Amino acid sequence: MADTTTTLTATRPRPDTARPGAGTPGADGPDADGAGSVSTVAAASARVGDPVALGAVSPAAHLTEAFTAAAVSGDRGVTLREVPFVTMVAVQVARGSDVAAGVEQALGLLLPERCGQVSAGDGASVLWFGPGEFLVVADGFAPELPPRLVAPVEGLAGAVVDVSANRTTLELSGPSARLVLEKGCPADLHPRSFPVGTAILTRVGSVNVALWRVADDTWRLLPRSSFADHLGRWLVDAMGEFGARRPGARGSS
Repeated sequence: MADTTTTLTATRPRPDTARPGAGTPGADGPDADGAGSVSTVAAASARVGDPVALGAVSPAAHLTEAFTAAAVSGDRGVTLREVPFVTMVAVQVARGSDVAAGVEQALGLLLPERCGQVSAGDGASVLWFGPGEFLVVADGFAPELPPRLVAPVEGLAGAVVDVSANRTTLELSGPSARLVLEKGCPADLHPRSFPVGTAILTRVGSVNVALWRVADDTWRLLPRSSFADHLGRWLVDAMGEFGARRPGARGSS
């Protein structure tokens, strides 16, 4: 399939109407690496075609064998895999505005209201990253998603940016998944504080991530792509103790 690129643009609010702190250097929001408070920015670049067929290599592809070897089964089980080439779109709009309503209509979802909340729908979910800041995460590779979200924002006070290459997705599953994360995450991950369907910006090890609990024993970590190697190796090391044979156990890996 031909490799075609479509460049999309959306207009940001004027500096005197932008929300305080927009474009702050070092922020870990959806477009933390973006252009800041400028009138017009490049909002998305949608690559059409299967990334694998185009020869793309995911950020943690070189760790596939290490992830497989680290898998632990049984009542202390935990597994790790990369979910590559997931389409992600950063959206900045004022919730409750006409622009936000247009985005919600395009998504078929309401934008989440508060920290930790995720709006899940057919084909995509929306994570709350901050007041007026959201990350739309497709169920997989969905090149049609960014242009669909740009349309209701273009020329208005908001921004839509295709950030699919900015992060990758690591999925940690199994009865011991939470225990692995608790070795290096300062957030309270107990179900009473972090139920299924919760996502926050936090840190695992020394890496800033979006941490999303998608099922009772399944967590998705969204690190910046350049930190995928470090985080992947940290998780493999943290999984090690759960594969150790315990006295009297019949085997755990």
